[in-house]
Amino acid sequence: MKISDSIPHSWAEPWKIKAVEHISLISQEERVEALTEAGWNTFLLRSQDVYIDLLTDSGTAAMSDVQWAAMMTGDEAYAGSKDYYYLEQTVQEYYGFKHLIPTHQGRGAEHLLSQCMIRPGQYVPGNMYFTTTKFHQTYAGGTFVDIITDEAFDPQSDFPFKGNVDLAKLQKLVDEHGAESIAYVSLETNVNMAGGQPVSMENIKALSEYCRSKKIAVMLDATRAVENAYFIKIREKGYEDKSIPEILLEICSYTDGCTMSGKKDCLVNIGGFLAINDDLLAEKARGLVVCFEGLHTYGGMAGRDMNAMAVGIQESVEYDYIRARVEQTRYLAQRIVDFGVPVVRPFGGHAVYLDIKQILPHVPQDHFPAQRFAGELYLEGGIRAMERGAVSAGRDGEGKNIFPELELVRLTLPRRVYTQSHLDVVSECVARVCARAKEMRGLRMIFEPQELRFFQARFEPQEG
Repeated sequence: MKISDSIPHSWAEPWKIKAVEHISLISQEERVEALTEAGWNTFLLRSQDVYIDLLTDSGTAAMSDVQWAAMMTGDEAYAGSKDYYYLEQTVQEYYGFKHLIPTHQGRGAEHLLSQCMIRPGQYVPGNMYFTTTKFHQTYAGGTFVDIITDEAFDPQSDFPFKGNVDLAKLQKLVDEHGAESIAYVSLETNVNMAGGQPVSMENIKALSEYCRSKKIAVMLDATRAVENAYFIKIREKGYEDKSIPEILLEICSYTDGCTMSGKKDCLVNIGGFLAINDDLLAEKARGLVVCFEGLHTYGGMAGRDMNAMAVGIQESVEYDYIRARVEQTRYLAQRIVDFGVPVVRPFGGHAVYLDIKQILPHVPQDHFPAQRFAGELYLEGGIRAMERGAVSAGRDGEGKNIFPELELVRLTLPRRVYTQSHLDVVSECVARVCARAKEMRGLRMIFEPQELRFFQARFEPQEG
């Protein structure tokens, strides 16, 4: 064997750093004070008190030099900005939908879609809920019904497409209530609450065929559809030689429209859109966007933001970028697993999900173990993560706490922001917190807002 054969072939992120932002780790005493002031809710921590911020990948990406250049050439006309038409053309090219309605961010698009398509009393089946999506569906008078595959609820299952829709569950809902009672099927790519798990093209196609036979629309949450396209390329037979843009277009071709949080896949810090094919639905949405967001040619975005988003969409489908994006997540997950910490498998595309039911089996869900662990992670190393368990699940229609099968802490990687060294620090910090897991107790909620409580709820430790 040649000596060169034993030398590893490492890979590096496909960018170099041009500007930096200083971060620092405040003292242990200061972290205790900051977390206490925040009521053990990582959403209420001040950014300046955070060392490595893995709260979310929403709007936290580092934009490229080309995107920053696009910001400087933005057309801020109130009506008919050239950047709107550039974004519209880009969405049509890469996502394939006919009509574009820009919004201030993804939840603006969710609101428009829900108001346009849901009649009170209708059902909205989907492959696991997402917090803001479910809120808008419920707010419009709909009832969300989970139709995700059962494998999604097993954190240790290696099933490669745990975001898949279970068509038998959908068929059962249609049999019980009729196709006319279904507002639309809400299909999420790279399902967030399941651990960033993708949907297979085979499943998307089968769902489309079934829904079209029943005249039920399929509306895509395309927030992480590019990441889903990458997983299809590396996991699904027949797509090995397809490009990311080709796979993305095929995903969208089986649906009737999409909501998009541009703060994720589109690599910008603000913005989103609703994209649809139906002319009458588009006309209705444009009427509402003027009421709730802004004129139909800017929605809730400045011209410069639309310009940067169009460039971001083009950059997001470059193979070097999306490979680095997903494989960076894989690197962090593997480091954590090597320390013996249980995580959701297979590793997702945008985040690593810690399996808190295994880490803190002695803490009942009504004591919010994932929320406690997220707080301990901050105390240990200034790392901000997010709870994805009982706090996020909220309450049912009778006011009772919902206790989901998955109790997780999400470590979400901002795009093009942190280096391998940062991820090493994170993995070591997670391991140190897990080493003292047996000593941990839960939390009690001392303040709960009426809606989406995980954003603003406050807690205090249950000790002894």
